[in-house]
Amino acid sequence: METDLQRLILRNNPWLSDPQSWTAAINRMLPEVFVPRAVSGRIQEALQTRNKAILVIGPRQSGKSTLAWQLFKVMKPRVLYLNCEETLIREWCTSPGLFLADLSELGRQFEVLFFDEIQHLGNAGLFFKGIVDARPGYTILATGSSAFELRSKTRESLAGRASRIAVFPFSLDEVTHEYAGSAPSVRDSQRRAAFDRHVAYGGYPDVWLAKNPDEFVMELIETLVMRDASDLFGIKKPQALRTMVKLCARQTGSLVNLSEWASICGIDAKTVSNYIFLLSQNHIMKALPVFAGGKRRELTSTPKIYFLDNGIRNGLAGGFEPLISRPDAGALLENWVFSELAKLCPASVQIHYWRTLSGAEVDFVLIHRERIIGIEVKASRLSKTTISRSARSFIEAYRPRSMAVVNLGLNTESNVDQCRVTWLEPQRLSNYLREFLSAS
Repeated sequence: METDLQRLILRNNPWLSDPQSWTAAINRMLPEVFVPRAVSGRIQEALQTRNKAILVIGPRQSGKSTLAWQLFKVMKPRVLYLNCEETLIREWCTSPGLFLADLSELGRQFEVLFFDEIQHLGNAGLFFKGIVDARPGYTILATGSSAFELRSKTRESLAGRASRIAVFPFSLDEVTHEYAGSAPSVRDSQRRAAFDRHVAYGGYPDVWLAKNPDEFVMELIETLVMRDASDLFGIKKPQALRTMVKLCARQTGSLVNLSEWASICGIDAKTVSNYIFLLSQNHIMKALPVFAGGKRRELTSTPKIYFLDNGIRNGLAGGFEPLISRPDAGALLENWVFSELAKLCPASVQIHYWRTLSGAEVDFVLIHRERIIGIEVKASRLSKTTISRSARSFIEAYRPRSMAVVNLGLNTESNVDQCRVTWLEPQRLSNYLREFLSAS
């Protein structure tokens, strides 16, 4: 092992030369306030298995590395930390055989190899495949901010060798975790207050914990959307990208019209489609597919656009005013519901929307193990248990056992054509989803 590389490793892993420094070093990696994450248990369980890779993916600054360090603090494994942004580390992580040979020179018995920001590696997939196949007795924990880079370089190589776990910005459940054991009235009050902030500013950790969240959101937009997307994916027309993402923010929940958007942005429709794909892979937005079950004259191909974080969406759309005073309240609440679905639903749940050619529409359709539910979103304080014609058409066509109407004031249930319809406020959405998942 080269001397400079060894010096770098010892600097980044001071506990190798001084075991007593472990606690202090870990604490320096952690924020003053740590918000427990829902995926902690999955990662902790995966860390118990040797000769496997755990890929923790998600947008930058969503808390992936912080979560890893918190788990290390609790579990106290023998860790080797490798920051893949370092040039020497990238050069080292090319040959699995030479890498493992060099590790033996360190004279340490490691349990976990922690690779941070692996999107900077030239061919992460083949490199990790070589390590796992050598069965050296390590667990590999790797974080990466770009799903596009990770998937293009690791998915085929690590088939059957890796677990993929997504870490997104905080969900409402996560930021209200401390109130879970409180009295119902206190819990509901705190969740309602947290929702008001969450729907406006989103859940990126730095934003959520900041006293001036507006500034942090705008910095994130420049970092995640403008700089990372432009640089990482080699976008040749960054101004067109900027125009497009702002257009998407203003038309959240609307049908994608590639030709119209291309004309506005001054690029062709294929480029717009490519931009949407890249931003989806980078966990900024998602093109939601339509559900077409063939029971009505339905749309079959046109997607809708949603953002994975409300703060990013609102910063691009022009403001962080409270939900109840906004002209775009409907689109804003709809995007928040989507972001929560994306965070709370496992990969086995398919998320769609439904729309007929005549205009009947249900905002979200969830499919899990052959069970289907619909979710409508109403940014108003409902006082009556009425459902829309669209919802009734969906119930008649697909006979779901349950359906939800997310609204700002009504919490009750009723039966409509043998379908249990639940009216609920946004802060109760996660409970409804847990019931759906446990019953299917």
